[in-house]
Amino acid sequence: MGRRALLLLLLSFLAPWATIALRPALRALGSLHLPTNPTSLPAVAKNYSVLYFQQKVDHFGFNTVKTFNQRYLVADKYWKKNGGSILFYTGNEGDIIWFCNNTGFMWDVAEELKAMLVFAEHRYYGESLPFGDNSFKDSRHLNFLTSEQALADFAELIKHLKRTIPGAENQPVIAIGGSYGGMLAAWFRMKYPHMVVGALAASAPIWQFEDLVPCGVFMKIVTTDFRKSGPHCSESIHRSWDAINRLSNTGSGLQWLTGALHLCSPLTSQDIQHLKDWISETWVNLAMVDYPYASNFLQPLPAWPIKVVCQYLKNPNVSDSLLLQNIFQALNVYYNYSGQVKCLNISETATSSLGTLGWSYQWGVRPRPSWITTMYGGKNISSHTNIVFSNGELDPWSGGGVTKDITDTLVAVTISEGAHHLDLRTKNALDPMSVLLARSLEVRHMKNWIRDFYDSAGKQH
Repeated sequence: MGRRALLLLLLSFLAPWATIALRPALRALGSLHLPTNPTSLPAVAKNYSVLYFQQKVDHFGFNTVKTFNQRYLVADKYWKKNGGSILFYTGNEGDIIWFCNNTGFMWDVAEELKAMLVFAEHRYYGESLPFGDNSFKDSRHLNFLTSEQALADFAELIKHLKRTIPGAENQPVIAIGGSYGGMLAAWFRMKYPHMVVGALAASAPIWQFEDLVPCGVFMKIVTTDFRKSGPHCSESIHRSWDAINRLSNTGSGLQWLTGALHLCSPLTSQDIQHLKDWISETWVNLAMVDYPYASNFLQPLPAWPIKVVCQYLKNPNVSDSLLLQNIFQALNVYYNYSGQVKCLNISETATSSLGTLGWSYQWGVRPRPSWITTMYGGKNISSHTNIVFSNGELDPWSGGGVTKDITDTLVAVTISEGAHHLDLRTKNALDPMSVLLARSLEVRHMKNWIRDFYDSAGKQH
């Protein structure tokens, strides 16, 4: 996201509802011509049941009895009632079916772990709206959009599953999530250790708060990704900001920029900062999804998309107009790889499956700068156990993540060629060795948690 948008987002995490990851924009784009063949990969259909569980809107108050239906998905093809396990996806900022289809790792390991897969939708996203169509129309309704309430939802749902599914009652549950969902997975293990035996927290920036990590580490990683992906690529981007300022000084320049960037709406002088934020957010998104194969997570993209982008940004020492034409070609890789629309909308950067209204909720919220560290411990978490924190070195959010072992059971897994939660994606022939090793370590830890659970249960009996 843009630097200003990033700052606003991080401030929003300090508010009561405290969520973190990528700020999605309104809907996916596409089109204009790109001189390559689209090879985007559609989400693979999964076989699951769609179910609903009645949740309290407020788990912590005593003055409301209002409930809502939380959507969740269950897949039990490989689940074994004897010696099996439950992998519980802690839903994050979007439609749970979209996350289900983009978390192939859980499907890949289900048979090996004899696991039932459960994907729980986060409140205020997808169909799990506590106040229905009015959920975002009244700030009083949004009072219940908090990480604490979401974790309580997960706890109540697990209780329900164990109570109603024969054979599930005495099985170990492992929390799994990526990005904000990874934070929730880690926090769930911290706050409800009796509910889950461990957690895999992928790309979970649990330390992206206050002064726990250097302020500029996020954008530094983005810059490094572009610098490594092509000669003079990051220099061209750096120079483009002043070029935009110079070209936007006149009415004719604004008109030229509108045409050169193939924008859907004419630029005004008031739009320039928004334009730069939009471009900056595009570079950030590319860093997040710089996967080694063609993908369709935020947008349909080629393999190693930053390398493709940087092919257009080899020469920073050109005229302002030529530089911005090159910037358009680079942006076009992100917005136009599938060739679906005819112009670029500077209000849109990602798939509509992400929940814009909930994720952009910042208005009317007073930041609480120390609440997240008070609630979840900041860096003082060594008393907890059984959490694997995985981070890709290409992922800008890794700067706020746990990248070194804290204890023998709070373990960091680093993926040198990994972008945002690459390890949670389905296996692919083009996966680098670093992610294969990461998944192997993650499965080994999960097997140990499951074994320890059954060993402990056996001793008790």
